[in-house]
Amino acid sequence: MKCPYCGFEDSKVIDSRPSDDRKRRRRECLSCRKRFTTYEIVEQPLRIVIKRDGSLEPYNRNKLLSGIYHAIKKRPVTISQVNSIADTVEESYASSWNSQMTSDHIGSLVLEELRHLDHIAYIRFASVYQDFNDVAGFIAAITDLDREAAAVFDSENKS
Repeated sequence: MKCPYCGFEDSKVIDSRPSDDRKRRRRECLSCRKRFTTYEIVEQPLRIVIKRDGSLEPYNRNKLLSGIYHAIKKRPVTISQVNSIADTVEESYASSWNSQMTSDHIGSLVLEELRHLDHIAYIRFASVYQDFNDVAGFIAAITDLDREAAAVFDSENKS
């Protein structure tokens, strides 16, 4: 770190502590011995969502959470479970080493998590995400859930 007083290229860290979303470091120049403060932040890559119409928009965790909250309204789902779903989406971004993800992929990840968490919330989210145009779409989604629940019930009773 370059000293703001003498321009010397080297300094030592005397104190380091967190400050908001960054680290505050107190440094001392190894040449002139003057002290100065620096702030360090972790640079996050810009995450982009590719919408169905091909347009791009920055990933917005709050927008994702809002959609999930609409689906879980008056359901026995906790805030920590909702945050866990958003974390799963963000981990998918990070693990793919890709800064772009389609809205379809994000919706699929959320649906998969909701399917295991709460079937009513799953149907609510699916109705928006899968854009049901008629009752047949709802019936098909509910039938799939019913088959899955029956299969789980049968396998548990055989044990």
